[in-house]
Amino acid sequence: MATIYDGNTQESIEKIGSLLKSSIKAPEWTRFVKTSSGKQRTPENPDWYYIRAAAVLVTIYKRGPIGVSKLRVKYGSKENRGHAPERFKRASGKIIRTVLQQLDKAGFTEYKKDTIHKGRIITPKGRSLVDKNTVLKENGKI
Repeated sequence: MATIYDGNTQESIEKIGSLLKSSIKAPEWTRFVKTSSGKQRTPENPDWYYIRAAAVLVTIYKRGPIGVSKLRVKYGSKENRGHAPERFKRASGKIIRTVLQQLDKAGFTEYKKDTIHKGRIITPKGRSLVDKNTVLKENGKI
């Protein structure tokens, strides 16, 4: 069976995002917010929330127990400051927290507190969703 490691990640995330529309609901405020303080405008894609949710789900699949702080760094970007050098800005925590809460409620992730590591892990239901909807690479032999 193919996993996300075998396939095209970007196309898989878009496919999973379209499937998440039936499981989670984008809040009303997603039409007005930026994804980071380093961004100047809101996202152009109207379905950006579902694509971000799918990307978070795939990240949890790959990186094990992971929390909001690490996800904010992963989805952050550089802020354009004119003539001054760019600086890194972390992504919005509210968006990531809301996505994680909705994925927990849908049963795709769960919170795990181990002795050392704590954060969200993927459930068998979430793993199945990601594996079944992995788009294989063109030159793959699977």
